[in-house]
Amino acid sequence: MSTEPAPDTPYHALSREAVLARLGGSVAGGLSEAEAATRLARFGRNSIAAKQRLGALTVVLRQLRSPVVFLLGGAAVLALVFGEIGDAAAIAAILLLNALIGVFTEIKAARSIESLRALDTRSARVRRDGHERQVSAELLVPGDIVVLDAGDAVPADMRLLECSNLQVDESTLTGESVAVAKSAAPVPEAARLGDRHAMLFRGTALTRGLALGIVTGTGLATEIGKVSRLVAEAGAGSSPLERKLARLSAQLVWAVTALAVVLSGVGLLTGKDPLLMVEAAIALAVAAIPEGLPIVATLTLARGMWRMARQNALVEHLSAVETLGATTLILTDKTGTLTENRMAVRSYWPASGRQHDAGAGEPPSAADAAGLAALVEVAVLCNGAALDDARAEGAGDPMERALLRAGLEAGRSREALLQRFPLVRQVAFDTATRMMATVHAAGDAFRYAIKGAPEAVLQACSFDARDGATPLGAAGRAEWLRRVEAMAEAGLRVLACAERTDPRPDAAPYAGLTFLGLIGLEDPARSDVPQAIEACHRAGIRVVMVTGDHATTALSISRTIGLQVGEEGVAEGVDAAHLAAGIGALDRIGVFARVSPQEKLAIVRAFQSAGEIVAMTGDGVNDAPALRQADIGVAMGRRGTDVAREAAAMILLDDAFPTIVAAIREGRVIFGNIRRFAAYLLACNLSEVLVVGLAVLSSLPLPILPLQILYLNLITDVFPAFALALGEGEGNVLARPPRDPREPILGRPQWLRLLAQGLLMTAGVFLAMWASGGMGLSPDETVTVTFLTLAVTQLWQVFNMRAGASGILSNEITRNPWIWAALALCLALLALPPYIPPLAGVLGVVPPDAGMWALVLGLGALPMLAWQVAISISRKTRFRHDDLPLWK
Repeated sequence: MSTEPAPDTPYHALSREAVLARLGGSVAGGLSEAEAATRLARFGRNSIAAKQRLGALTVVLRQLRSPVVFLLGGAAVLALVFGEIGDAAAIAAILLLNALIGVFTEIKAARSIESLRALDTRSARVRRDGHERQVSAELLVPGDIVVLDAGDAVPADMRLLECSNLQVDESTLTGESVAVAKSAAPVPEAARLGDRHAMLFRGTALTRGLALGIVTGTGLATEIGKVSRLVAEAGAGSSPLERKLARLSAQLVWAVTALAVVLSGVGLLTGKDPLLMVEAAIALAVAAIPEGLPIVATLTLARGMWRMARQNALVEHLSAVETLGATTLILTDKTGTLTENRMAVRSYWPASGRQHDAGAGEPPSAADAAGLAALVEVAVLCNGAALDDARAEGAGDPMERALLRAGLEAGRSREALLQRFPLVRQVAFDTATRMMATVHAAGDAFRYAIKGAPEAVLQACSFDARDGATPLGAAGRAEWLRRVEAMAEAGLRVLACAERTDPRPDAAPYAGLTFLGLIGLEDPARSDVPQAIEACHRAGIRVVMVTGDHATTALSISRTIGLQVGEEGVAEGVDAAHLAAGIGALDRIGVFARVSPQEKLAIVRAFQSAGEIVAMTGDGVNDAPALRQADIGVAMGRRGTDVAREAAAMILLDDAFPTIVAAIREGRVIFGNIRRFAAYLLACNLSEVLVVGLAVLSSLPLPILPLQILYLNLITDVFPAFALALGEGEGNVLARPPRDPREPILGRPQWLRLLAQGLLMTAGVFLAMWASGGMGLSPDETVTVTFLTLAVTQLWQVFNMRAGASGILSNEITRNPWIWAALALCLALLALPPYIPPLAGVLGVVPPDAGMWALVLGLGALPMLAWQVAISISRKTRFRHDDLPLWK
């Protein structure tokens, strides 16, 4: 009777051998590159279709559902009712143009945000052609042998071949919030998805342990692909800034609609044409609604995200861009962020002798040579990284790769050692024990290799290797801890190694150990970090180092990078937890050392309770809670685990601290640009409301007609606003303190300035009306002059958007080439209609002569000049211009 499994037996019910036989994989060598390419062509890329892209039809329907469209549509219907077919057609055309502009900008912004995801490429550690290498997760195929460590996201469905201390978070797939223990043993064929402990599923994440698996399904053939759901998809929804803009727009809609109703009533009572009053009321409402605000804001945020991505800061959520500008505190990791992440072994201190510098020319004594050999061997054996050549990049943790590189330089490659001591078992690093172990066959017994934090390893040791096996008592441990302190003072990261021999491979790994010595590794500080930290200090942003390293090592690095922390400014371990609970002064601490994941979370919460806006960096699976809790979670793109990247709001593609500073600057620039163009739009719209409203209330002829208002808005609400949104920001944007996140987009000081500017523009229009009467112009000529004067006044208004302390001729507005391009385009669109008869007839304008143009250009520039004079006077008096800032 055949014992072969049925062809349709699921992988979780098959033995390891049967899975390998079905998929044709090799545990040691994996697939060949040629076979992988063949399977890729057969099965396709390991990707799941992203959330349905925002389609043009969806955006068009969204544009048609806006209040602006309803008001414009109402105006067109009323025009038809009163027999004004030309006006109805003109309104319809403007409605179409406005919708097209909205559709184009919204789709462009949405596509920009969607394409950012392509920058966040995920990789997998795969065995191919007998070597371990990093490949894009999209290139995985069934049969690939994949190595996973704690913090990795599972890139495809897999059958476990080997695992150690493995726990997996499967909440994204099963909804179970508790991590699930896994085993390589097969389970019954009828087991439910959550009980298939021999399987790893795409989209889940390792929270603990090590795993070796063979890919069984990719792309849409995975369990998560079957329900067409992407767990790693960025969250939808508007940012707080967008919601503030939406509320501002809604408030203006109701306020100006009420004003329009009142004004139309007054106009009807004073005998004005009913159609003109109804159209004027609707045009007023439309004029006051900054319909371009949400669109330009989204485009500004999307462009800012791209600018950050070009500087190696990947942000997928609009809300994170806004929050960056308000950051007051950065809690930063040390390794790879403040340092270069180029770990190298610098010092050995074997238990059998004295300290030796790596690469020193002086040969060790015979006793020291034996101790060094044992120390290096354990460091190479107790290792999860892969390195074929000392000059290669390799795969795995940078510290473990440094140990392998040191082993190769000492003539002890891991491959050769594993041939002598085959790997039998691995015990993954655990934050609770702060150690890891590997078990190797050694003749009739088993060799246990252990490395970890010196305090933890020394506590687990009963002997040291001096003179064979000397009992290690309290005095011996204290002496070694003093040596650890001495190495840390030199800025070294210190590891301890130990070993034991046991007749069984499954014994407790951390008992009765023999201490072998210490290894000191150096990771030099980044040369550009001191300058970035100084920039943070100037910007009012505090920098605090949070690390798991020894306090002395952290203090040495902090002084190198310019944190200026004294010994009293270092909190270690439990001190950090006490401080987070409110005991002690947070403002005196510059370094938190020996911090556990739970303490990181508590520290973040403590600073937030103190009113700080916290940016927190992290790279490990245990950093995820703190990254989620922080106002801005920042994950490392190179060395960061997938779990950390999922929890973060921003990913540093280069793992560099200066990138955070650049992103904060960009966040400030973005908020400043949004505030700037919002102020510009509202000032222009306010002038239109005042012009029409005052004319109606004073029984004067309308200086500007409804269709002229609509045409003007089509120009000034789009091109100058876009140009302001593309500004690079002032050079001193990081020389100011962070803004209050509760601060509105436009507060009382800004509204006072907008009112003053709106009144100046309104005065310019009425001066043009009065001057036109003095020149004896006809009603049509007068309306032409007042329309063009208001248009030119609004274009000049863009130069009033400069920062108060900047120069009149050289500032962030005049240096913006987009401003000049927008002004040139707008002037052309304003100057041409009077000379195009069909358009001139619709807008109610006539071709102006030289005198009319002189009046338009002269009075059009007058409000801007008056405001600049007022600024100059205020800066020379006690009423400083900065007392009423338009932006900070």
